[in-house]
Amino acid sequence: MSGPIVIGSERSEAGLPAAMEILARGGSALDAVEAGLRRCEDNLDDHYVGTGGLPNAQGVVELDASLMVGSSRAFGAVGAVKGFPNPISIARAVLERLPQHSLLVGPGAELFAEENGFERAELLTEESRKLFLAALEPSAESVEGERTAAQAGDELYRKTALDLVNHFAPHDGPWGTINILALDSSGELVVGVSTSGYPWKYPGRVGDSAIPGAGNYADLRYGGAACTGRGELSMRALGARGIVADLARGLDPSAACLAMLADAATLPDEFRAELRCLALTPDGRHGAAAGQTGSVYAVMTATSTEPEFHPRSVL
Repeated sequence: MSGPIVIGSERSEAGLPAAMEILARGGSALDAVEAGLRRCEDNLDDHYVGTGGLPNAQGVVELDASLMVGSSRAFGAVGAVKGFPNPISIARAVLERLPQHSLLVGPGAELFAEENGFERAELLTEESRKLFLAALEPSAESVEGERTAAQAGDELYRKTALDLVNHFAPHDGPWGTINILALDSSGELVVGVSTSGYPWKYPGRVGDSAIPGAGNYADLRYGGAACTGRGELSMRALGARGIVADLARGLDPSAACLAMLADAATLPDEFRAELRCLALTPDGRHGAAAGQTGSVYAVMTATSTEPEFHPRSVL
């Protein structure tokens, strides 16, 4: 093994230093991933995770998050959570304190959060409310992505979302899902994902981030993987599980990520938009892929002073 390492999707740099600080002193990958994603969830400049995330069609922020442990393939997740700013910590509580289940959603997840002492907070910030009201105008940027160029599916999604927003009559009042994957000094591998999901989504929509095998998968024998972007495609392709399966067959991380994107590209989808993925192996190799040039991922090792950015392979 190469020593502790943590990698993340675009904008994970808000949390990677906290994750690596834990890993560098011998802490666990589970602690590191949770700490890193909490920093991202608390980053008010980021409108696709945690507090300040863009809301659903009713103007309400709903959050999804998950954690998977490579050695046991234990999984904990929450979906469509309202009013709690750190869903990654609730997902960890599901994993550790409710082992008979793996996924809680909506009011049940919120009840569990209350029972376990998590504090409620207002998630819709003034800035995200303004973005909610203004950002349905035609745009050259993707709906859910790291400022990537819009595709035809993004334009159709905006039109459909505007119809939903008008139907639900919402009240007045930096971009994309975040993945963090960590390998600790004991050899444990953990994958975590947190998101507020597609903006203007139908209330109750849960994306790939809360679904094992879709947005998140970890198997210590072969590696871990996670996805961002068009979650419905990743769910249909079982994206993260497919990447790990290809790692098991001997593909390197970038090749495995490209293979998943190529498979997802065969699926009919009139709302097609950017899909990205990244992977980490138990011996510290890593790679990532995207459908457009210019997309990167972040890496830190025990000797890093700050996140280092690597280009993703392009399909």
